[in-house]
Amino acid sequence: MSELPKLLISAYACRPNMGSEPGVGWNIAYELAKYYKVWVLTRENNRSFIESELAQNPVPNLMFIYCDPPGAKFWNRSSKTVYLHYYLWQISAYFTARHLHSQISWDLVHHVTYVRYSSPSFLSLLPISFVWGPVGGGEMAPEAFWQDFSFRAKVYEVLRRLSHQFGEFDPFTRMTAKRSALVRATTEDTAQRLQLMGAERLELFSALGLSANEMATLNALPMPSSEPIRFISIARLLHWKGLHLGLRAFAQAKLSHAEYWILGEGPEIDRLRVLAQELNIADRVTFLGGLPRQETLEKLGKSHILVHPSLHDSGGLVCLEAMAAGRPVICLDLGGSSVHVTEQTGFKVAAFSPEQAVCDLATAMTQLATDSELRLQMGAAGQQRVREHFSWEQKAQSLVQLYEKIISASSKQNLSSAVSTSEVH
Repeated sequence: MSELPKLLISAYACRPNMGSEPGVGWNIAYELAKYYKVWVLTRENNRSFIESELAQNPVPNLMFIYCDPPGAKFWNRSSKTVYLHYYLWQISAYFTARHLHSQISWDLVHHVTYVRYSSPSFLSLLPISFVWGPVGGGEMAPEAFWQDFSFRAKVYEVLRRLSHQFGEFDPFTRMTAKRSALVRATTEDTAQRLQLMGAERLELFSALGLSANEMATLNALPMPSSEPIRFISIARLLHWKGLHLGLRAFAQAKLSHAEYWILGEGPEIDRLRVLAQELNIADRVTFLGGLPRQETLEKLGKSHILVHPSLHDSGGLVCLEAMAAGRPVICLDLGGSSVHVTEQTGFKVAAFSPEQAVCDLATAMTQLATDSELRLQMGAAGQQRVREHFSWEQKAQSLVQLYEKIISASSKQNLSSAVSTSEVH
């Protein structure tokens, strides 16, 4: 029996039993270990979580390499310096991998997390095929929507845009784009930015997925059969999550027997409460705060429709979770939500202006609130879409096929180069 191919995964964020970026890093590595010998380069502060999980549930062919840059604790004191730490970690990861590659001889390296297009991966310098992504972050809130932002929120948007633009001109980030055998982008917006940076082999692909256990849990949440109709939003209460648009749409829809639940914490909470009062819907809007995972799922199970009017999500995991639970999704036709949701699974509302978006969101709310058959139809379509395209198992199988093509092409290229060299001599 031939030896399994050797794969190196770069996963700065990687922790079991978590969502978001740590979940992406862990789940991809976990599933790929079924097909390859997998080494994961990650940061030291993930060690205790990973080793605790592996002690209880060992995974053959899955090995971890922990590294950190000098002075890691200083650079990683707060969220304000995390991206500097991330950049320095990439350098440290390269030197660690370069040393080990002479002993292990990996067949391919894949950068998985962070899912950030404007920061380089120095592992692209290794003398093996390199896959980058999916990476995201090229999404920006349409400027027409800035009129609703506070001064602080506008400063955030400006700094975020400048940060990404600065990263785009980093020669090492451009090198990463150009040296990649394949670049995967989470959204069309990010793909356009990557093309300008020199990425030639590019495809759209979501970074998010759900495990079989998560799907089973979500599938077991039946659609409520009784009124009131409940809309739900689950998000950090940040300006760019667009919950002010959801509240305005709910008020405009004038659904007297409907409720709107908002789960999450964040700096916009006071503004959203005041807005609900001003719109005369405070008696039908409930701010539930941040809840533990199990309680969040219970609230989702008691709701009928997810409202996710985010202005620049690269992902939008909550949309996949709602679809897996058989709930139709109302979102803006922006960012990752636009990739996940289809016309069969919900409503994707164009985002030309706040007024237009609110009007169209309200129309979608009204249609779903008054048509139970449509809710069930879209919910079933959402469950099918998640099963077929967003399970971690399916994503790993897709990656295996991709890796085989890249490794095969690289082997042929190396053989051709060796033949050419021998002919010269």
